[in-house]
Amino acid sequence: MINVGVLGATGAVGQRFVQLLADHPWFNLTTLTASDRSAGKTYGSVVNWRLDSPFPDSSAELIVSPTTVDAVKDCDVVFSALPADIATKLETDIADAGVGVCSNASSHRMEADVPLMIAEVNPEHAALIDVQRKKGRDGFIVTNPNCSTIMLATALAPLRKFPFTNINVATMQAISGAGFEGVPAFSIYDNVIPYIGSEEEKMAREANKILGILEGGKITGAPFTVSASCNRVPVIDGHTLNVWIDIKATPAEVIDAFKTWQPPFSGLPTQPDHTVLYLDQENRPQPRLDRNRGNAMTVSVGRVREGIRFVAMGHNTIRGAAGASVLNAELLHTMKYI
Repeated sequence: MINVGVLGATGAVGQRFVQLLADHPWFNLTTLTASDRSAGKTYGSVVNWRLDSPFPDSSAELIVSPTTVDAVKDCDVVFSALPADIATKLETDIADAGVGVCSNASSHRMEADVPLMIAEVNPEHAALIDVQRKKGRDGFIVTNPNCSTIMLATALAPLRKFPFTNINVATMQAISGAGFEGVPAFSIYDNVIPYIGSEEEKMAREANKILGILEGGKITGAPFTVSASCNRVPVIDGHTLNVWIDIKATPAEVIDAFKTWQPPFSGLPTQPDHTVLYLDQENRPQPRLDRNRGNAMTVSVGRVREGIRFVAMGHNTIRGAAGASVLNAELLHTMKYI
């Protein structure tokens, strides 16, 4: 078994990591870290479990450690749900100490030698780990994208066989994306908030890196631009995207691409049967009805129209965060990086 830990295990994404890792067939969850006020206590006694899945009893008696390099030195890989300001230095120190880091934090996503990965979309970018190791790093850092970017880039993956340039996207993002305490109830009930800090910028730059070409140890960004308008809406889980794309393809060709696309590998524990699933109903996808498809790892698409316009939707804390990071680690294990 591969010993793994979770950094920031009591927060929204941290709890998702614990849920996904508790009974994982490859990964043995041995270490959980949190703030100093939780350190030294059992996870079951300090976590305020808020997920809609049962609390994993196998994690209840794990003693929470402080979030330090020493706390994870016996792990093969750690999953980071840390805030970006804490993750910047700590993830670097952990990787330099010889431990693999699969991070949901934004701190290192755009660094030239750090893979920004969606496992089924750009697995070849894992080779950037070799670039890190040539610089003397014993471990590695691999990041997954922003939650809305994951939905967009995954939906675009089947369309790469067609030339496309400008992409416009309007998001309707769930409140869970802001963390448990992120949006006050009085602010979001009966409301839409048309601003999410730095979200639009992340979508614009991250998608180019994900769909870019790796040559000679460097990524050349994809030749398109993304213009995003991001909104917080009163949905608990599930980000919905309206996408307009300048593409040389007909609606029928786009629908066929969605329906026939296959990722470059299959069979990993967290991988869904359908990474991208096209729904023919004219009023789908919908968060409440479709976010849990493929154990919440499927990105559902629909409503392809002239233009080309379509809708994409996925579960933001699973496919868009913790699940994406776990799937990255599974892929890295098959590639002998873990």
